[in-house]
Amino acid sequence: MTPPVHFLHISKTGGSAIREALLPLARRHGLVLHGHMKFLRDIPEGERAFFFVRDPVSRFVSAFNSRLRMGRPKYDNPWLETEKVFFAAFPTANALAEALAGDDPERRHLAREAMSGIPHVNMPQLWWLDSPEYLAQRRASIAFVGFQERLTEDFERLTRVLGLPPELALPTDPVLAHATPPGFDTTLGEAGRGAIEAWYARDLAIVAYLRRHHAPPGG
Repeated sequence: MTPPVHFLHISKTGGSAIREALLPLARRHGLVLHGHMKFLRDIPEGERAFFFVRDPVSRFVSAFNSRLRMGRPKYDNPWLETEKVFFAAFPTANALAEALAGDDPERRHLAREAMSGIPHVNMPQLWWLDSPEYLAQRRASIAFVGFQERLTEDFERLTRVLGLPPELALPTDPVLAHATPPGFDTTLGEAGRGAIEAWYARDLAIVAYLRRHHAPPGG
């Protein structure tokens, strides 16, 4: 029997759209579509996995805005009590990022609590992938790596790698794709960007490693 190929759903990397596209034919093609809580270390040796990653700064903004709108319109997950405090203090991703880098110790402390307490924001990509060193150890287990910044192009590449029907495509409905609706602030200032890069430094190293070793030529 051919071993299954596992999809690791790293949050805020386009995974909802990918799952939506693959679900109808997953069983027929031996694909196992996992939720958020399946990690590369959970995949047995001898089996393979595929996943998408994302620039950590862009992913932070997407994660913040996803929880700001409680996952709507695709989902409806009300804020935790702590999130009510965080979003009252930091109404935009940039407000949180700049507070993280700011001089006010109380506000900086609250910002650190928010970074650790807002779902998705508090889930770095290293949860799924561990480190560049671990990825190198598991290279034989990695069937495919895609990059959210080129989601459509890399999904087409995925279909070729996995031998899926060439007409397969990502959903165009923004709700099914769980895309951020228009009207949400996605900008970060220089200080905020620097703070987020420092916070997710290990994720930056992981994504850089994957770009060097798993992106297509010229990608």
